[in-house]
Amino acid sequence: MTTIKKGDFIQSIADALQFISYYHPLDFIQAVHTAYEEEQSPAAKDALAQILVNSRMSAEGGRPMCQDTGIVVVFVDVGMDVRWESDLDIEGMVNEGVRRGYTYQDNLLRASVVSDPAGERRNTGDNTPAVVHTRIVAGDKVEVKLAAKGGGSENKSCLAMLNPSDSIVEWVVNAVPKMGAGWCPPGILGIGIGGTAEKAAVMAKEALMEPIDIHELKQRGPDSPLEKLRLDIFEAVNDLGIGAQGLGGLTTVLDVKIKDYPTHAASKPIAMIPNCAATRHAHFVLDGQGPAVLVPPRFEDWPEINWEIGTEVRRVDLASITKKEVQSWRPGETILLSGKLLTGRDAAHKRILDLLDKGESLPDGVDFNNRFIYYVGPVDPVGNEVVGPAGPTTATRMDKFTEPMLAKTGLLGMIGKGERGRLGIDAIKKHRAVYLIAVGGAAYLVSKAIRAARVVAFQDLGMEAIHEFEVDDMPVTVAVDSTGESVHETGPIVWQQKIESLKSVT
Repeated sequence: MTTIKKGDFIQSIADALQFISYYHPLDFIQAVHTAYEEEQSPAAKDALAQILVNSRMSAEGGRPMCQDTGIVVVFVDVGMDVRWESDLDIEGMVNEGVRRGYTYQDNLLRASVVSDPAGERRNTGDNTPAVVHTRIVAGDKVEVKLAAKGGGSENKSCLAMLNPSDSIVEWVVNAVPKMGAGWCPPGILGIGIGGTAEKAAVMAKEALMEPIDIHELKQRGPDSPLEKLRLDIFEAVNDLGIGAQGLGGLTTVLDVKIKDYPTHAASKPIAMIPNCAATRHAHFVLDGQGPAVLVPPRFEDWPEINWEIGTEVRRVDLASITKKEVQSWRPGETILLSGKLLTGRDAAHKRILDLLDKGESLPDGVDFNNRFIYYVGPVDPVGNEVVGPAGPTTATRMDKFTEPMLAKTGLLGMIGKGERGRLGIDAIKKHRAVYLIAVGGAAYLVSKAIRAARVVAFQDLGMEAIHEFEVDDMPVTVAVDSTGESVHETGPIVWQQKIESLKSVT
């Protein structure tokens, strides 16, 4: 009989959450580097370079690789010969670990969890509660698999009840393009097949905790139908040409992980959940000998990538930018922004438009005329930082706000991540505005371009408050120009054709 102490379990959860906030798993670093070396698309290669540089910077600085430090998902396998020395149940201990991990003053993590999800959606303030899956298993140890799951990738989850004769590969190939780029590819696809609807979804999530090994599998060949299915999906999805950040390229997924379970003869449940470029998970076992000890990667394990801004860029002074200049920008062009811009996410957009609909003035300091808005919810600063990691959030969530924002505020353009939907693109084209993207999964790198930051409105919204950032050479790419042309539509088409050509040559 093994005794697990409350303090050891809580400390292990808290330490693991801090650990994964700034350390990528080594297998992920290696997989991204392999993709970087193989990539032929300049835009995708640049995005991969930023992800790798950001990863090392975060590890060295002990700060989050992504501003979205995730909702915590924990799988706990409790041995039948384990006893607990605790006055809390397992979920209570997990949540106390989350609370401590996210409020650790030397590396504050962003609180993103809201209660009353169908109502007021009020931030809980400490990122609790976690989503906990507990199983009683044989043995005398406690095994924990833990992840911090970002909203951009989680929102792209797919669930279907296929007919028994339906093709799984065909379903995945049809589903992935509909996910867009808001999940920050390249990443991993977790797939659950069988059981029931909820079983398939849980399996898909747990599959994401497994190590990346697709290249080893390709070299040795599949030993089972499930391994062959992994390879078939991996090849088919990468043949889509979506590429890093959806810009078009050779690598869209780094691996495909699958779990399956027997199912009803009339059913074929399937769930697919992606992990993004901020893949974060840890695995530890408690045996009663104290809290878990997690071993970080060595800094020499990161590849030597020197991301540098090329010469073919346009430097823009946000203080003197004009609508005419914005209308000269073209999709795929690199822009370096310097000056002041405002931030705003879902909740801020709603409040702004509610005020305007009532004929009321916007708060002091909130003037979008001839300015840009950055879709971001930054991490709180620590030490001498002016702001914590501040990467972009998924832009499609703001599509329904785009038309009234452009029509009523004088806004010139927007900065986010991923593609825009038809509603957003039509509004951009109508108002001759522009949409720019920063690299999702490079939040710490992006934050280094921010020289000053202050909250100007809606402080009660926490990370969704409106900030004013002063930036210096903030790198962005034109994703949708003033004519409505989208690089997320043209890029994958071009690279899908190039991939077909490459295959025909070989």
